Amino acid sequence: MSHIELPAANVVADASKVILDGIKGDSQFPAFRAASLEYSDDWQCFTGFPVVANWHLETDAAPLFEEGLRALALKAAVYALTHDDQTAEIPIAVPVDELTHAMLAQAQLLTRIADARGISIIHQTDQEHTDYRAGGYTHDCYRLAWGEPPARYWLDHEEVVRRRGVLAGLYQSIGMGRSGREHALDFAEPVAV
Repeated sequence: MSHIELPAANVVADASKVILDGIKGDSQFPAFRAASLEYSDDWQCFTGFPVVANWHLETDAAPLFEEGLRALALKAAVYALTHDDQTAEIPIAVPVDELTHAMLAQAQLLTRIADARGISIIHQTDQEHTDYRAGGYTHDCYRLAWGEPPARYWLDHEEVVRRRGVLAGLYQSIGMGRSGREHALDFAEPVAV
């Protein structure tokens, strides 16, 4: 873990707003948004999006896309202010982080937008922190930039852990072990539900 001091939340908030406006103002942003949302056929996650209560892809995709953009802007702002990628991996809520993966899958578009705007998109799975908590640093930065984050998507870490436990029990009841990471289905017979 990096030992570089985190920048003041208000400074990160101001920088994040500029970064987000720049991303959205890029001529390739509409294509990037469409490609990220079109990625929906591959959004097969058992422990990220499903922790959102009453999750529905078509209803939740657009607002969650906005939250993913804001998360990337916050991390890019911390990086711009510290020049340290480990420090920039600030805590992000699990569903929001999951959506950033759909964005990162649009590598060429996102890279062109970032390069044109002179920003660095920060994400490395082995360094990411999905232990977001209301009242923490990320929450403070977000709130100062855009107001209160939507609690539907910005779930506290402990609540995510609880909901993952509920999901794991349900998955286990249909033969899916380790929250979808394994199963004993041989597909020879239809599974009775």
